[in-house]
Amino acid sequence: MLKVSEILRVKGDALYTAGPDTPVAQVVDTMATQDIGSLVVMEFGELVGMLTFREIIRHLHAQGGSLGTTTIRSIMDDAPVTVSPNTEVNEVRRLMLDKHARYIPVMDGRMLLGVISFYDVAKAVLEAQSFENRMLKAYIRDWPGETREAEEV
Repeated sequence: MLKVSEILRVKGDALYTAGPDTPVAQVVDTMATQDIGSLVVMEFGELVGMLTFREIIRHLHAQGGSLGTTTIRSIMDDAPVTVSPNTEVNEVRRLMLDKHARYIPVMDGRMLLGVISFYDVAKAVLEAQSFENRMLKAYIRDWPGETREAEEV
């Protein structure tokens, strides 16, 4: 069964974090420049929240389109769902759907290992299914006895 640790290994270790007192305008600039949809909010070495484009859009809507001088602390999700490296991908998919979470921090105890996105999960599942399909096709092609019989007909 595919696990979160395998997705992180393929994805790499690029990770974007910010402190809760960082201005939202600064974070929007970082997210746009780095082409990322989320930032993990850390304070004193601890995960304290998650900021995604969803919270930013809600903030923009509430402020009439202005980012203002607001900091992340007032708009972040301060109780994000997390997973461990040993969490199975099917469980991650269920959590993402149940919690409407497009980005989930991966924690090993209190240590942040990375973030996996809905895209990362979809890509990993598709690649795993593609690999499985290739293995099944190779197995069927090399099926003892039946291949020769089919060729003789």
